[in-house]
Amino acid sequence: MTIDRKRGWKVLAVVASAALTWALATAAPSASAEEAPATNSVVTWNLNAQTAIWDVALQNPWVQARSFAMVQGAVFDAVNAIAGRPYEAYLVAPTANGTESSDAAVGTAAYRVLLSLFPAQADRLTEQYNQFLATIAEGTAKTRGVAVGEEAAAAMIAARQNDGAFGNEAFPIGTEPGQWRPVPPTNGNAGEWVSRLRPFFIPSPSTYRTAGPPALTSRQYARDVNEVKAIGALNSTTRTADQTDAARWWHDRRLTQWEINRNLIASQRLNLLQSARLLALVNLAAADATTACFNEKAHWTFWRPYHAIRLADTDGNPETEPDVNWAPVLITPGSPDYTSGHGCYSGSTMTLLALFFGRDTIRFSATSRDTGTTRSYGSFSQALTELINARVWGGIHFRTADVQGARIGVQVSTYLWTHRMRPRR
Repeated sequence: MTIDRKRGWKVLAVVASAALTWALATAAPSASAEEAPATNSVVTWNLNAQTAIWDVALQNPWVQARSFAMVQGAVFDAVNAIAGRPYEAYLVAPTANGTESSDAAVGTAAYRVLLSLFPAQADRLTEQYNQFLATIAEGTAKTRGVAVGEEAAAAMIAARQNDGAFGNEAFPIGTEPGQWRPVPPTNGNAGEWVSRLRPFFIPSPSTYRTAGPPALTSRQYARDVNEVKAIGALNSTTRTADQTDAARWWHDRRLTQWEINRNLIASQRLNLLQSARLLALVNLAAADATTACFNEKAHWTFWRPYHAIRLADTDGNPETEPDVNWAPVLITPGSPDYTSGHGCYSGSTMTLLALFFGRDTIRFSATSRDTGTTRSYGSFSQALTELINARVWGGIHFRTADVQGARIGVQVSTYLWTHRMRPRR
């Protein structure tokens, strides 16, 4: 059976672009970002957080999302308070009169949250924090800035106590057609607790429940199977070198999204407050989009392409044929297919970036350490469209799982933008 991939991808580009256009229609203009600091402490501590979360702790993406959201949410509350609360606080507005050192507040808020998350890194984090504080002139401003950061961090740490993190890891394993089961070579099974993690801002983990994956006997399911079977195979003859690079680039566990965020802060010359707000919004959105995604995974427990293709003779669909030797390009993650975690994550981040800047068409790029390649984009919707495609090109997701995941991400970010941390004047 031949697959009209060109038509399918064109449709996906329209879906992603339309979703962002709809979200932008609800957006309020962001505040001016003049007087960008020469050295941005928000960016410095975002890099420090990345070191703790990924370089040292090697947290998986679904765990990273929670950690980054906690750090950046606390940093925003601290900076926002000192700036005179131009935006609604995320959790708390510490007492401040504007004379406090914002840098001291940023470093303290990030350090205290990271210390609570990674007590085993206490010596390294404390040395890093002390060296940072040493660059700030002694005096009342510094002392008061530290106090603001302490209060913002304490509020975040308290808010995330007993939130369901690190509970049951395993998803239920099925044996019937369509039911998920672990995929070789890792046979991983992890992250089920994220489906029940207390959200940072959406009403509940199941707020964005979908109609589920296509029925096994449907034409849509056959299209999904045959597309990924052809282009996502390890030995595919239709996938281009650039598509293979895209698949591997987006699969980097050291997420390129972190670099994208920081590059945009630099290229768009954001000041300290806007930097703090952007990173808080992006990471809070990503965290709750991930929770909503994993709630879908746990609810539908749909099988991955690996088993769907190898066991296609059991699905009752005359338009699919089994290939018992089929293997994907990428190593399949240890969770059900539907919905795509990266689809939800990138749907939320790209939407939030478009909302924040008030437009879709901003050029940006990032480099993957896994591939050593740099990929560039002319818009946020272009990047989201490529991500959706890349999960299919890598052989680890059906297109429907990617599309629905991206839609969840759009909804989550739009909810955050219209309900929380809004301009007060």
